Amino acid sequence: MTQPFNPPLTAIALNATLKRGDDKHPSSTERILRYLETHLAPYDVTTEHIRLSEFNIEPGVTSLESDRDDWPRIREKIINADILIFGSPIWLGQPSSICKRVLERMDAFLSETDDHNRMPSYGRIAVVAVVGNEDGAHLVSSQLYQALNDVGFTIPANGVTYWVGEAMQSTNFVDLAEVPETVASATKMLAANCAHLARLLKNAPYPGSG
Repeated sequence: MTQPFNPPLTAIALNATLKRGDDKHPSSTERILRYLETHLAPYDVTTEHIRLSEFNIEPGVTSLESDRDDWPRIREKIINADILIFGSPIWLGQPSSICKRVLERMDAFLSETDDHNRMPSYGRIAVVAVVGNEDGAHLVSSQLYQALNDVGFTIPANGVTYWVGEAMQSTNFVDLAEVPETVASATKMLAANCAHLARLLKNAPYPGSG
């Protein structure tokens, strides 16, 4: 029996922290994304990281809002990757404002379909990483799941890893000496399922309709 082709995979990790990218502002979101990257690497997945706060992502719902808009470059990386990893901190119990802006920009995918009614995101996997020192990980992941599914991404089983510290305290994920076992276990499961499903869709893309 012919064995399935197992090509290397690429992932793009979007870090929706509100912090700028310098040593004075360590990001818990970045730490959990880098941790997930180490679990994807054994499955021959190469990950590129983008800290969204470093770019000018204009408000709007199209793929190009102005000549100063950095979104087209980020969009190209997203649709060229096999896997989208969306990392967000929890603020006021919700995804960050930058995270929401990116989801709004992805709304354009709904009208950018090909001849088979497939959006640019079709056949691509999306997973979620969430951190915070307040409640809200399930709410944040559910909001991201629904939005990403609406714009054409496929969510694997157990497609989230998260860490939530004690509410109203100052300890962040980036401050932990060790990654808790529960986070480690969830991350391993996410990586395995994510890479598996990405290869299945790469070998057998969605047929589309119309």
